Amino acid sequence: MIHALLEFLHTLTNPDKLIHLLSTVLGGPLGYLMLFAVVFAETGLLMGFFLPGDSLLFTVGVVAGAGHLNIITINILLMIAAIVGDGFGYYLGRRTGPAIFSRPNSRFFRQEHLQRTREFYEKHGGKTIIYARFIPIIRTFAPFVAGVGQMSYPRFVSFNVFGGIGWVLSMTMLGYFLGSVPVVQRHFEKVILGIIFISVMPIFIQYARGRN
Repeated sequence: MIHALLEFLHTLTNPDKLIHLLSTVLGGPLGYLMLFAVVFAETGLLMGFFLPGDSLLFTVGVVAGAGHLNIITINILLMIAAIVGDGFGYYLGRRTGPAIFSRPNSRFFRQEHLQRTREFYEKHGGKTIIYARFIPIIRTFAPFVAGVGQMSYPRFVSFNVFGGIGWVLSMTMLGYFLGSVPVVQRHFEKVILGIIFISVMPIFIQYARGRN
């Protein structure tokens, strides 16, 4: 089960494997639906924090640049997925916040992720919804914490829409334009690792500051 999940996640961040998946098993609308579901789950479901976000969007941009996805269609679709996903996370926070905060740790849930996001939210306020788009784990829990904190929905929506559009567009277009660069093609795995490293760096910086 774990091996199959890891293999699926690797497929989502490898252009050749993703192209093969989209042209065979998940060809046509099914492929777009799968990508929509992954982005929605990563941003809207508390258990989706382990799913690839930035690296997936970058890979999708590379695949679109190779002509296997329509860049306009996929951007619009994934922007909607990101915005609706955050909206669902906000709704969960409004409705089930206290129960989730008292929930014990499990394989797919850690209280520390929620607490770290709450601290981030308390420091940056509503702008966290935008900042969090570019930070793994924080991205998943930020809308939920906003819902728990009773942020007004109109205010949340403004941050949500701006952040969702900016995140998807920047990541996919980066892949779209860089995917054909020879050095990126030769060292794609390292580029993905670099994107992940840059994404998680704010978490380590925040942690280091908290220790001082």
